[in-house]
Amino acid sequence: MNYALFTLSILLILSSFTPFAASFAQGPKVDMGGAFRLNYAWKDYGEDDNGSFDFELFRIDTKIEQGDLFLDAQYRWYQEFDTVHHLELGYIYDKNNTFLVGLTQVPFGIEPWASHSFWFGGTYYLGLEDDYDMGVKWQHKFGPFTLDTAYFFNSEYDNADHWKRYSFDVSAGYDNQRANREDGQINTRLQYKWGKHTLGTSLQYGQFTNDKSSDSGDHYAAAFHFDGYFKNDWKLQLQVIKYEYDAEETLETADHRITLSAFEAPFEIASSALVSSVNLAKSFRINKKWLDTITCYNDYTYIAAADEVGLTDSIQNVTGCAFSKGAIYTYVDWIAGKNMWFVGGDGVGINDGTDSWHSRLNINFGIYY
Repeated sequence: MNYALFTLSILLILSSFTPFAASFAQGPKVDMGGAFRLNYAWKDYGEDDNGSFDFELFRIDTKIEQGDLFLDAQYRWYQEFDTVHHLELGYIYDKNNTFLVGLTQVPFGIEPWASHSFWFGGTYYLGLEDDYDMGVKWQHKFGPFTLDTAYFFNSEYDNADHWKRYSFDVSAGYDNQRANREDGQINTRLQYKWGKHTLGTSLQYGQFTNDKSSDSGDHYAAAFHFDGYFKNDWKLQLQVIKYEYDAEETLETADHRITLSAFEAPFEIASSALVSSVNLAKSFRINKKWLDTITCYNDYTYIAAADEVGLTDSIQNVTGCAFSKGAIYTYVDWIAGKNMWFVGGDGVGINDGTDSWHSRLNINFGIYY
């Protein structure tokens, strides 16, 4: 299936609906943008001593606004595959209430990301950061509080075998092992604005279904989080998450593992863990001809897996700096991981005999327009 064509078709179909079509006939505001990125990567566990320098991403962003209605979409082309990032139709009822339907960001944890780096935090690889699913969402503001409530029918592709996706979702593994898919999920997040800081708590409950047995299991996640902005451009993020998936034979999770996938790669995670994140960043305003700002950071995530056979703790630490000049951004990240997926590990919270530290250098050059 050509998902780029599919996304364009959805945009055209949605714009034909009433009152959307009538509103658009009066002249909508259309904002087109996108990005082009190159990436250099070197791994201490790889076979290429020189690393690799490749095309990483081309994307198109589209936002159409007309009165209280808007449509926001992004499609991405990576080197090996392409995928929809988000596709949401919104209605601004008033300044305190916004409704969204479509492929939209799951309201869980620090908004919009629990990280400062290009690599994201360890929670991203657990499907608990910058995750997008198909559903409906309501954002309500009252005083210093913001309440997000959402129901998601399924992940962006309701197919356990579809690994070509941006978000990390429950899926099948190689040879159709652990053939599960997300099957209904409720989210709520309450945030309190405290000066420049934000305090919040998030809850998530849902089901996942095994395509072989047709049995369903439950999963949940709960989080407490803090996003702080201090003098002299210091930033601090703190977050604690507890998550758990049912462990049953008919769900192929009796060994306390479940499979996630994204970026064409299925991998296993511990079905239960306590996750802690401590992220610190400092921005410097340069304002020179060749450079506007530098933001340096250290994003640390500790995943304490449940005390079960075949599981062990995972750690991810990202140290780096982001350099910006106008629409040009360059991220230089040193990623160190112990038993961490995408940093030489077997998965997240998984112990298959390679419980050791690995690291990689990642340099990403991006032009955003």
